[in-house]
Amino acid sequence: MTPRVEIDLRKIRHNAKTLKKWCEEKGIQMTAVVKGVNGDVEIARTLVDSGVTSLADTKIERIAKLKSTHIPATYMLIRTPALSEVSEVVRHVDVSAQSEIDVVRAISAEAVKQNKTHAIIVMVEMGDLREGVMPEDVPAFIEQVRQLPNIQLAGIGANFACFGGIIPTEQKMRELSSLAKHIQKEYTLFLPYVSGGNSANYYWLKQTADAGCINHLRLGEAIFLGRETIRGAAIPGLYQDAFCLVAEVIEVKTKPSVPYGVQSRNAFGEAPTFPERGMMKRAIVGIGRQDVNVNGLTPLAPVDIIGSSSDHMIIDATRTDIQVGDHIRFAVNYSAMISLMTSPYVQKTYVQTDEKNGRFPTKTSA
Repeated sequence: MTPRVEIDLRKIRHNAKTLKKWCEEKGIQMTAVVKGVNGDVEIARTLVDSGVTSLADTKIERIAKLKSTHIPATYMLIRTPALSEVSEVVRHVDVSAQSEIDVVRAISAEAVKQNKTHAIIVMVEMGDLREGVMPEDVPAFIEQVRQLPNIQLAGIGANFACFGGIIPTEQKMRELSSLAKHIQKEYTLFLPYVSGGNSANYYWLKQTADAGCINHLRLGEAIFLGRETIRGAAIPGLYQDAFCLVAEVIEVKTKPSVPYGVQSRNAFGEAPTFPERGMMKRAIVGIGRQDVNVNGLTPLAPVDIIGSSSDHMIIDATRTDIQVGDHIRFAVNYSAMISLMTSPYVQKTYVQTDEKNGRFPTKTSA
């Protein structure tokens, strides 16, 4: 069945175990962020089997789904919730990231109603300019949090290289660590989570001689694709090919290289241009922008992607003897992986690779 994304659970397990070991060598606990794989149950189970004890997502619905499977883990919400979501947050989430006091107040009231204690991590703005309380406002924020019933201040955290592309340098980590140290001393408390960031923290993790108070990282791309997010570079010792798209050729014909007729914008409002290359062998693959970010694909065959529409990807097949019905494999980057895992029209096939016996499927999604 195509299109499908083949998911190698053995490689994910290896990457998770390796990263967890590197974190623990620096006194850091690792949470696996599963938003990029749409909270996939098989992958989440593999992560927990590999020793991961904490899973994070940005969607409450996916956390609720995972908890319903009874996969034993601490479940963390890493997107500040909306006021309209607080009931579900308290019901399903163990720890949530927070940056708005009105939301924390609402969670406190809901936690009282549900007779629960809800743990929060206060997100601190460290320059990336997405979510977070400004550092100078953190003490006052915490003072207010500490007055709220049924709320546990579990830590502080920061985000890097997600919106503004700010790198988690040694200096940034020291600033966050100093803030955590000040809070712990000022309020005589221990913060179980001083969460330093995400897969962008790989270089810091490997190079720092002293992590200070930083004791937690939230890793997704590094686990699933074996890459750090600052340069998109491969991380030595990890697999980069745990995910692979397989799509089928549905048309092969020799056609001009440049559209002919009166040209307007295409279906996406774009005005694409095409180099004149004469007649060429072109093939259409049965997947398009509706199901995948085509820009995040790299063909593993000697073909070039010319462009795509909603459900068609057009490739230059001049250097191949590709026929209708052939399958073409593509490597994926993070954005392509997210779109493929989210699309209900892309089958998910779980495979195990064996160095002696090769690659074989173990299970396919419904």
